[in-house]
Amino acid sequence: MHKIRKDDLVKIIAGKDKDKQGKVLRVDTKTGKILVEGCNMVTKHSKPNAAMPQGGIVSKEAPIDISNVMLVVDGKATRVGFTVQDGKKVRVAKATGKVID
Repeated sequence: MHKIRKDDLVKIIAGKDKDKQGKVLRVDTKTGKILVEGCNMVTKHSKPNAAMPQGGIVSKEAPIDISNVMLVVDGKATRVGFTVQDGKKVRVAKATGKVID
């Protein structure tokens, strides 16, 4: 059970893309990094392959540390807590006390 999961809406709170919002594409729990749609873009030089016969420079998302993002609930960035409801552990928004899932 983690505070940020795939398909969550998050706000970046540190780094070059500070204050941007995006959807979480992937979470790597081992390294503590996440991939956020349209944020932390880097340019990669790709060799020609079947998908791109001419090769070239490709722009793609790079992983960002999970500590540099906050979950967005009802348009407001909030910290996340946990509580047990009906024998199930659920995430709770600290700002509003609302159950997230």
